[in-house]
Amino acid sequence: MRIVDVCAFYSPAGGGVRTYVDAKLRAAPQLGHELIVIAPGQREEVVRVGPGAFIATIPSPRLPVDGRYRYFDDAWALHRALDYWDPDHVESSSPWSSATMVGRWDGAATRSLFMHSDPLAAYAYRWLGGIAPIQRIDRWFEWFWKHLRGLGMMFDAVICGSGEYADRLSAGGVQNIETVRLGVESGIFSPALREPELRTAALEALGMERSGILLLGAGRFSAEKRWDLVIQAVGECARKLPVGLLLVGDGPKRHRLEILAERYPTVGVLPRVQDRAEFACFLASGDALIHGCESETFCLVAAEARASGIPLIVPDRGAAVDQLVPCAGVTYQSGRERSLEQAIANFIERGPELQRAAAVRVSHVRSMNEHFADLFARYDELVHVPARQSAAEGARVIESDVPPPALAVARSALRAR
Repeated sequence: MRIVDVCAFYSPAGGGVRTYVDAKLRAAPQLGHELIVIAPGQREEVVRVGPGAFIATIPSPRLPVDGRYRYFDDAWALHRALDYWDPDHVESSSPWSSATMVGRWDGAATRSLFMHSDPLAAYAYRWLGGIAPIQRIDRWFEWFWKHLRGLGMMFDAVICGSGEYADRLSAGGVQNIETVRLGVESGIFSPALREPELRTAALEALGMERSGILLLGAGRFSAEKRWDLVIQAVGECARKLPVGLLLVGDGPKRHRLEILAERYPTVGVLPRVQDRAEFACFLASGDALIHGCESETFCLVAAEARASGIPLIVPDRGAAVDQLVPCAGVTYQSGRERSLEQAIANFIERGPELQRAAAVRVSHVRSMNEHFADLFARYDELVHVPARQSAAEGARVIESDVPPPALAVARSALRAR
């Protein structure tokens, strides 16, 4: 099966989505499929990254809010690329304009929308959550819900990586919702990688003794990740408790976060750890992962921390909380610094070592290979169903009376020759 992933969020300098897509490019050929990732880029080029794995870029402008990313702005160029690759299945990875472009392409391929982002939680709920309940915000943004419901009708499947997000979209009336839970890279993360010397060195770098509590944060430095809230909460707790924070990553808010961290002696901001094995040792050597973002659609770093056998301190909304296991961490009220401060204090009071022991016992996490096997199997099912499908109240309904576009008929005929 030839799969084309139209991935608006892919960037060489990206974070979780890049990690996910790179893993997908390795997994697809191993599972007998060909994968082409179409991404916005500086120039038009095709790079072969492995047997049956390609990255094709379309010249696209930079995203104004984050210069590391670009966005599709030419539907004709995207449709031309899809025509050229002639896929069996197309996946779109963004609910914005590129999804509409894919939905309006007249090719014969089946198509899915993978919800790698949660714009309502990342923006609307974050901006307005302090003045109105979510139900009212949803009414204010009914135009976006209408857009999502429209996409649900344009795609054969709308894939979510976590049950929490899938339930919310279904409740909002979006059709064809399916959950295919993500996983972590096999053989990378393990509690056995814990290095006491690395932990001690990190605490000493923060001016703390080895008896202190080392919290770790990792991810993209952007506003929706709420790293400023995390830094301030840890910094204020450190006035009374022996707790420090190492935050690793990169992004448009780096300079601001570095300035903020200078106010707190036990907080440090470091560059992104590029080497995955080194990052796995870093995670396993902490006392807990702390996270600030409630708009995660899966939260890969939380799953990686769980696989590393460390507890979690995460918001009570979003996909990060899906990785929290009993007795191995705490939650706090999303977006509330005082609540996070109390959560950190509760975590310390309950005993970090006891919670780490609980985390180690349940550190087995679904692998990324298992996720891709399930995902591609689902796409294969869609490709081999003779009629397009849609979901109505959880049931699949065959829409065999919908004729394919003329161009799709012509392409199907050419394939059959």
